[in-house]
Amino acid sequence: MVKTFAPRLLGVASAAVVALTLSACQDQASQGGAARDYISAVGSSTVYPFATSVGEKFAEATGGKTPKIDSTGTGGGFERFCSGVGGDTPDIANASRRMKAKEFETCQANGVKDIVEVQIGIDGIALGEAQRGPGFKLTDEDVYKALAANPYGKPNTAKTWKDVNPALPAVAISVFGPPSTSGTYDAFKELILAKGCDANPEMKALKDSDKDKHESVCTGLRGAPFYVEQGENDNLIISKLDKNPTSLGIFGFSYLDANKDKIKAVPIKGVLPTYDAIADGSYPGSRPLFIYVKKAHVGVIPGLAEYVAEFLKGAGEGGYLGAKGLIVSPKSVSDTATANAQNMTPLNGGELK
Repeated sequence: MVKTFAPRLLGVASAAVVALTLSACQDQASQGGAARDYISAVGSSTVYPFATSVGEKFAEATGGKTPKIDSTGTGGGFERFCSGVGGDTPDIANASRRMKAKEFETCQANGVKDIVEVQIGIDGIALGEAQRGPGFKLTDEDVYKALAANPYGKPNTAKTWKDVNPALPAVAISVFGPPSTSGTYDAFKELILAKGCDANPEMKALKDSDKDKHESVCTGLRGAPFYVEQGENDNLIISKLDKNPTSLGIFGFSYLDANKDKIKAVPIKGVLPTYDAIADGSYPGSRPLFIYVKKAHVGVIPGLAEYVAEFLKGAGEGGYLGAKGLIVSPKSVSDTATANAQNMTPLNGGELK
């Protein structure tokens, strides 16, 4: 009898814990408690400037408190978002890549059951150099050969860009980029490194025969002085490029676009990262941007649904986030995002990788 009823009792107890946690969160909100009478969002440094702009508009329109946005990197944001429900956990995770299946599973295990995915727009992974830089023109294969730890399965011995491609400058390979917790880091590996690797037919075939080995060979990065992580602060990368004009930096397009007086974009396969090239897919490094909403907090944390609606308003055609470099999603994607936000439709984790 004990074995028969224990799982049911455990489920009831778990539901009660969630209810009590959210109840406490509700009490904080209704009492005007500073801890949870405002929206809390964490995650991507790329999404951060968009999220803060939306927060300011939201506060102006509603008279509510300005949301608290923390730039932790996409991976770090999901870690905090998926830690549980209640007033001491974030309401939103900002992400410069899609949630991974293992992150979704962590959320589920910690009681974060209903997660609403909203794509807010498109961005691009861009390589930039100082305005006085040598004027690099690269392919994704050049970047792979320069930065992969073991290009095509062999230790990387290249020290200069000319070692990679005789047409490139004979200057030391030096790239400043985001840390492994960043969505920009993940997107760079997927959209630039892996594509450069797959330009080799054997590597492309390896993807089907041995996925793990393919990932290791195609996306494993060299360390310093070739690839140097600079944390989540893109301003630090700009200062590094100013002092090291033959180095390159990795940015989201929106950040590069906002700082084009200090840095210039590097074309990949002859295509510059511009608004139009990323929007139509001709630039090889385009990627979607997302926010993930904890449905259990909607109706509990004041203004959460309204903030999400304001985000989509700013991200839409002619919206104010366009001036900050956010690229509007295709209509079919925008329509899905709007429907998800309006109906708070939970994400189906089965489609995640």
